Amino acid sequence: MLIRLLVKEEAGVQVLMTDLAKSFITPLTLATLSKKPILVDFYNPENGDWNSHVDLGTWADAYLIAPATANTIAKMAHGIADNLLLTTYLSARCPVFVAPAMDLDMFVHPATRENLDILQKRGNLIIEPATGELASGLEGKGRMEEPEKILQALQDYFGSAGAEKKKSLSKLKGKTVLITAGPTFEDLDPVRFIGNHSTGKMGYALAAEFRSAGAKVILVSGPTSMKPPEGIRELVAVRTADQMYSEVKSRISGCDIAVFAAAVADYKPSSPAGQKIKSTESHLNIQLEKTVDIAFELGKTKKQSQIFVGFALETEKEIEHALGKLLRKNLDFIVLNSLRDEGAGFGHDTNKIRIIDRDNKIYNFGLKMKTEVAHDILETISKKID
Repeated sequence: MLIRLLVKEEAGVQVLMTDLAKSFITPLTLATLSKKPILVDFYNPENGDWNSHVDLGTWADAYLIAPATANTIAKMAHGIADNLLLTTYLSARCPVFVAPAMDLDMFVHPATRENLDILQKRGNLIIEPATGELASGLEGKGRMEEPEKILQALQDYFGSAGAEKKKSLSKLKGKTVLITAGPTFEDLDPVRFIGNHSTGKMGYALAAEFRSAGAKVILVSGPTSMKPPEGIRELVAVRTADQMYSEVKSRISGCDIAVFAAAVADYKPSSPAGQKIKSTESHLNIQLEKTVDIAFELGKTKKQSQIFVGFALETEKEIEHALGKLLRKNLDFIVLNSLRDEGAGFGHDTNKIRIIDRDNKIYNFGLKMKTEVAHDILETISKKID
C-alpha cells in the first residue's frame, strides 16, 4: 500500500529488503508495485553485479525504513552494517525516516527507547507508531503508522522544511569553495615528523557536501588515507604548513567561501636534520618555531564579499577561546568542538559542534555523523549568502 501511494505521487521508489522480510512478502510483489527490481544482497546472485550502497545512498532524496523493527533500529543506532539496508543507511546523505513497528513491550523497552533517542539526536526523523491491535494480540503502541500518514509525513517535510533547506543550499550552486583538510606534518629528519591525530574526515565530508550542493570545490589536503570525493574541481595534496599556506594563498582571491578545517601544526623544527637522528643520547632537545597561521594571514586581505569559516578544537573555556579566534582571524563563522565531548574531535566518525558567527549568535548541534555535521555547517553558511 505504501509503495503504491508513493508511486502514485510520481516518486521513484527503490525497495531494499532484508532476508527476513522475504518471509512476509515476496520480492516479486514489491517489484511489480515499484516497477524496479528489488535489492536484497550486496551482489546480484544471477550475474554478480554489485549493488552499491554508496550509489543508493547518494541517489535517494529520502530514505524511508518502514517497517523498522527493534533489531534494525538497534543496528542503525550502533553502526552495524550486516545487510544492504544498513550499509545504505550508513551511506545515505538524505533525510532518513524511520517508522517503527514491533510489539508493545519491545517498543517501550529501555533499550529500544534509547536506540530511538540516538537516531533522533543524529537527525533521523521518527514516524511514531500507532496504537492498536498488535501481531501478538495485545493492544498498545507499536503498530506501524498507516501508509497514508507516512506519506503525509514525507510530504510535510519536503513541502516545508525540506523545501526551505533546498532553497537555502541552492545559494551555494556555482560558488567557488576552498577547503583545507587533514593534518600537516613537519619533518624532524627524513624519518620522523611532528603531526597530530587529524584524519581529514571532517574536511572531506565538507567537500562532498559542498560539491553535492553544486559548488566548485577546491580541496587542499594534508596527508590522509581518505579518498577524495568525486566531482570536486581540484585536489591539492600538501605535507607541511608552509606548503598548505602557499597553495591556499595562490587560490584564495578567486574563492567565494573558504573553510579552514585542516589541523595545521602550530610549530615546526627550526632546523630539520638532513640525516636520520641517531638514538645515541639519553635526551634530545629540538628547537621549534611557530608555523604560519593560515587563517590569520589570509584574514588580513579577506574581501567583504568572501565568507571565511574556521575551526576550533578546545579543551577548556571553549566559547571564550573560539570567539577570540573568530575576531583575531577575521572569520565569519567558527566551528567549535570540545575534546570533553564524547565522540567529538579527531579520529571519530561523529562530531558535536557549536557554530558561532560574528554577531555572537551560537548555533548548537547534537552528536551526529560527520557527514550530517557537514550538512549543518553548509546550512548555517548558506543563511548568510544574499
